[in-house]
Amino acid sequence: MNDLLILCYHAVSEDWPTDFAVSPRRLGEQLHDLRRRGYRAATLSEALERPPAQKTLAVTFDDAYASVLERALPVMAALGVPGTMYVPTGYVSGEGALEWDSMQRWAGTPHRDELRCMSWDGVRELAAAGWEIGSHSVSHPDLTSLGDAGLREELAASKRRCEEELQRPCRSLAYPFSAHDRRVMDAARAAGYESAVILDNELAIPAGSLLRPGAPVERFGLLREGIYRHDSRLRLRLKTSALVRRGRASRLARIAPRSR
Repeated sequence: MNDLLILCYHAVSEDWPTDFAVSPRRLGEQLHDLRRRGYRAATLSEALERPPAQKTLAVTFDDAYASVLERALPVMAALGVPGTMYVPTGYVSGEGALEWDSMQRWAGTPHRDELRCMSWDGVRELAAAGWEIGSHSVSHPDLTSLGDAGLREELAASKRRCEEELQRPCRSLAYPFSAHDRRVMDAARAAGYESAVILDNELAIPAGSLLRPGAPVERFGLLREGIYRHDSRLRLRLKTSALVRRGRASRLARIAPRSR
C-alpha cells in the first residue's frame, strides 16, 4: 500500500444545517468518486493489517449518531464500502442524545431528533454488516484535561464495554475533539488499543500521521480528513489528494508559520 486515506464523518442528514452532517446523496457521490479514482475500502484495522489495494480507503464515523445506521449504512452497503464507527459508550442507548457543548444549540430546535445516539442493537447491526466498532471514550471529554486515573478509566471502560456488548475486540480509538498529547497517546497504548486516529485542521500535520512506504508511522496519531457539509467537490478533491497530504506532512510545511 502506498496511500491510506482515512475519512472522518459524523452525522448523515438531508436538511440538518450543521457542518457535521452530510446528505446521503453527497456521501454516495463522494465515495463513488473515490472508488473511481482507484481506492478500495476496508475498515481501519483491516487497512492497517491487510490493505486490499495500493490505494486504500477507510471511512470512519464519530459519535454513533442514529443517522449513520439509518442513512449511511444503506448508501455504503450499496457501494460495497464498510465503515468504522467510534462509539462514546456512555451515550449509547435507545433514548440517548448527543448533547455535549457543541451540539446543545440544536436541543430545542426542530432538528433535535438528529442528536439521537443509536442503541447497542444498532451498533451490533453495523458490526454484523462488516463494520469495525471502535471507542470514542465513555463520556466524550477532552482527554488531555483529565488526571491520570480519569484518563485510564475513560479509555479502559469504553473499550471493555464495546467488547462486552459485541463479543469482539475493540482495537481502535478516536480521541474526542481530536484532543491528544503524548500522555494520552501513551495511555491509549497502555489500555490495549492498537491504533488511534486524529483530526488536524492546520496546514502542517504531525510527523508520522500518514502511512507511507519507508516512513515511520505513529499508529496512535493517524490522520483523518474531516468531511463536512460545506465541502465542495474541489475542496474534497484537495483534501483527498495524496500529493497535498504528503506536502502537508513534509518538513517544509512543519516549519512554515502556522495560521492564526
